[in-house]
Amino acid sequence: MTDERNPEYLSPEVLDANLRIGKPAESAGGAAAVKVGLTTSVKQMGVARAISALLDVNQKTGFDCPGCAWPDPENHRSVAEFCENGAKAIAEEATLKRVTAEFFAAHSINELSRQSDHWLGQQGRLTRPMYLPKGATHYQPISWKDAFHKIGNKLKSLGSPNDAVFYTSGRTSNEAAFLYQLFVRLFGTNNLPDCSNMCHESSGLAMNHTIGTGKGTVSLKDFDFADCIVVIGQNPGTNHPRMLRTLQDAVRRGCKIISINPLVETGLKRFGHPQEISGFFGSGTRLATHHLPVKINGDVALLKGIQKVILDEATPRIDLDFIAQFTEGFEALRTNLHSVTWEEIVEGSGISEKDIREVADVIASSKAMICCWAMGLTQHQNAVSNIQEIINLLLLGGHFGRPGAGACPVRGHSNVQGDRTMGIWERPSHDFLRRLGAEFHFTPPHAHGYSTVEAIEAMHAGKVKIFFALGGNFLSAAPDTAYTAHGLNLCELTVQVSTKLNRSHLITGDEALILPCLGRTERDLQASGAQFVCVEDSMGVVHSSQGRLDPASTELMSEPAIVVALAQATLGTTLGVDWSEFVGNYDTIRDRIAAVIPGFENLNSRIRTPNGFELPNAVRDSREFRTASKKALFTVHPIPHLNVGPGQFVMTTIRSHDQYNTTIYGLEDRYRGIHNGRRVVLMNADDMAAQKLSANDAVDIVSHHLGKQRRAKNFRVVAYEIPRGCLATYFPEANVLVPIDSFAKTSHTPTSKSIIVSLEKVPSDR
Repeated sequence: MTDERNPEYLSPEVLDANLRIGKPAESAGGAAAVKVGLTTSVKQMGVARAISALLDVNQKTGFDCPGCAWPDPENHRSVAEFCENGAKAIAEEATLKRVTAEFFAAHSINELSRQSDHWLGQQGRLTRPMYLPKGATHYQPISWKDAFHKIGNKLKSLGSPNDAVFYTSGRTSNEAAFLYQLFVRLFGTNNLPDCSNMCHESSGLAMNHTIGTGKGTVSLKDFDFADCIVVIGQNPGTNHPRMLRTLQDAVRRGCKIISINPLVETGLKRFGHPQEISGFFGSGTRLATHHLPVKINGDVALLKGIQKVILDEATPRIDLDFIAQFTEGFEALRTNLHSVTWEEIVEGSGISEKDIREVADVIASSKAMICCWAMGLTQHQNAVSNIQEIINLLLLGGHFGRPGAGACPVRGHSNVQGDRTMGIWERPSHDFLRRLGAEFHFTPPHAHGYSTVEAIEAMHAGKVKIFFALGGNFLSAAPDTAYTAHGLNLCELTVQVSTKLNRSHLITGDEALILPCLGRTERDLQASGAQFVCVEDSMGVVHSSQGRLDPASTELMSEPAIVVALAQATLGTTLGVDWSEFVGNYDTIRDRIAAVIPGFENLNSRIRTPNGFELPNAVRDSREFRTASKKALFTVHPIPHLNVGPGQFVMTTIRSHDQYNTTIYGLEDRYRGIHNGRRVVLMNADDMAAQKLSANDAVDIVSHHLGKQRRAKNFRVVAYEIPRGCLATYFPEANVLVPIDSFAKTSHTPTSKSIIVSLEKVPSDR
């Protein structure tokens, strides 16, 4: 459906007129990070509010940063326990700007759709529920009572519970997530796709199969004992900046840092800790001792090369005792590695044999190695293979179940891991459903629900009538933007629980609702007084989070309260759950979590300790591998070969330093030297010459998949240090190029990091 209020025009595709390209920065952090963080905070929040919020973030009695999931140190937390991008995230949420009913009356959906994602986010906090009737061009105010009445009636009128999809963002608290999945399963479906489907789904499946857990096997204190840390497919300087302090501490005691990434990212060159005089004024500490600029999706070949070196020596440098006692499949791996030639490895990875051998020597000598990775590995067709090759490398050295060693998938959004622990998953385990059913006296549905990609396909097939999103910006986060937009248009009702305006509010079903909620920074007052929630960080530590700022509006509801009202409007008391008991005091929610989720026993007392508590991890704690064979598994994978034709490239999508996921803080990517714009494509200078392109030329990017093309218009070419045959550009602008039917095997994660594209120069008269 295309009409006046739902145009095909999804976002502006115009050249950035003020784009300026400079030199990439040589050091991350330092005085510049302090200046940007504080300037942004004061501009958005004002001086007093900024001071209050920044002194409260990541403190033991404060709120958890709404940005990344990097853990907080148990002891020695600084007064300013936040990074530059954390300050930006807080400023976005705690801004003094407001989006009111008058704002929506003054701006039609068509008009708002023509604004950039950055402009939309900068309008401020949503202040009251809004409703878009069928055929209307403007959102209009609606009461909370009427909003839930509409949703409840729509849900009850469905032919099947599976006609509805309930999406979740990673920032949702454990309490809200638990209630949400309980409501959805009482309603009768497992249609619970979440943002994990688009990021670390591949990690969880790969690790569960090989080591019996989908979570990382290290804690933050393990970084104090590692003698080698491999950072692969991850850019911590932008995406997890507080990790740089951890790496700096490791380097200072002699740990080797190996960076593996197509781009040389500033955050792994040098880091100046802003709270040190030498870091604030000086050039900072050199972090990466080695950097391998692997080709996009060349990681399997590279990791095979490293393993081949370790095994090909006269005396293989591996932990034979560990392998014999705790693993299986080693001989198949060794046979495969012996058969792989160096020509295949060098061609597949883009790294010379000499450089691979040098890094392999460091890894082989390690007594305690941690491998960290992020979406640079998880968003390829062979993503599961990528992670399992990391597991192979760790298993060869016995790097599990001892201090300073293990696997570390670095999760993105704060509490994205906690959401999954609470049961937000379209493929729940039978054990989880058994526990949930026993506690609430019902039989949960066992049939698998839709993942994110499957949900979008189901919308197109007419199988989804209602789409409900608890947080996030689904349209901008999802692949194949135009295709996803059309799927949303085919729904009868779309509902977004949000703190700020985003593009998902503008591409809707026949009817649409915006339900504004409290943010992490804000005080949550219920009948029994001020409430707190809990979250789980990237390393399995669960701790409390309590905001203290005045809410942006008296019309806001907390996420737990929204879920309760949704359940009451839809289910009433027909299924024997007294939903009202969960609102007045969140301890009642935590009591039920403790009864259902292993590791959360006595939650209400344990969560009140200053540092929270660490969830048990069988691999880390006791070298127990809960696979079918009770042993860790070596796996064998072919080197992937992408079908790249003449004049084509492999493109990866990346974040700028001025964004977090789909939230665009500003137009500055100073670490890469890109200013005042986002529609850029980073390209090797030799490839530019071969394509007869010059710096700042305007091009369209065209993706190619199964004979179909997708086009993103008006990008500027930027010469950059990136392997030949590879390109990089920002998301969500480039998500339109990611095919809906190109995803990782078994995990269904979109292949946003390996898109086959060509460039077409824009005619001067267009």
